[in-house]
Amino acid sequence: MAAPMELSCWGGDWGLPSLHPESLTVMAYAKFSGAPLTVNTVNNSWRAPKGDLPVLVSEDIVISQPAKILNFLRKQKYNADYDLSAKQGADTLAYIALLEEKLLPALLHTFWIEAENYCSVTKPWFASKIAFPLSLYLPGKMSREALNRILLTKGGPPLYSLTEVEAQIYRDAKECLNLLSKRLGTSQFFFGDTPTTLDAFVFGFLAPIYKVCFPRVQLQEHLKQLPNLCRFCDDILTCYFRLTVSGHSPAGQDTADANLQKLTQLVNKESNLIEKMDDNLRKSPQHPPRKLTMLKLAAGGEESSPMSRLSP
Repeated sequence: MAAPMELSCWGGDWGLPSLHPESLTVMAYAKFSGAPLTVNTVNNSWRAPKGDLPVLVSEDIVISQPAKILNFLRKQKYNADYDLSAKQGADTLAYIALLEEKLLPALLHTFWIEAENYCSVTKPWFASKIAFPLSLYLPGKMSREALNRILLTKGGPPLYSLTEVEAQIYRDAKECLNLLSKRLGTSQFFFGDTPTTLDAFVFGFLAPIYKVCFPRVQLQEHLKQLPNLCRFCDDILTCYFRLTVSGHSPAGQDTADANLQKLTQLVNKESNLIEKMDDNLRKSPQHPPRKLTMLKLAAGGEESSPMSRLSP
């Protein structure tokens, strides 16, 4: 049985388990693959972040960056891509590269560069999660890092001014959203009825754009014109994070989750004892990805039933 795993990440709001794309990606993949992570979110009662989030800790192993964390989970036999073909695996890498090239700059700009969004939403929200006096410094540092990353990838010839860069990155982002919408089509997930790594990355990128209430919503308005991508985000929140579209947990779910966690811990302890007695049991088979019943959609698209760095 794998050692206990703890994920430290930014917390959530607006009906999201996390506002942070990297954190959302890892959290979604863990849900899809059935990895038993204990999630610790950053807040004023917790230690201030000392490095990049999210961070996965398992015994004496410390891992950051989504791609490395997901690779570690796969090595622990928690593999959401268990049923993918070689071609689908290649498509996954291609679409993740597309997200990083086309959508990431606009996501960073929306959160960290757009002055009205940054001053009224991003800066106060992140500052509220960090203890004083680091709360006075860290959001500004994250904003500067976001701008540097955008200019590094998009600020060369023929785009020299920030205004030109801004116009281009939003054109690229809208094009990327259109491609994702076309690729998803009427399917529940990108490779059928079971979510994979690609779904985790797409969800991590799209959900903050879709849900966070910004005063400047250029990218959000375009996303909401693509109902299948909005439905995709809502389905994942409802099924895997047990949230309704409004972001509230069903009654009694927290108690059920706590009981399930205790049961899982007991099972893990028993399994560890068995493994110490018989080394052959360490060669356990791959955990197949978790499957959920597809959500049925009523007319109009409404539900009929209840990496490298991505951000500074």
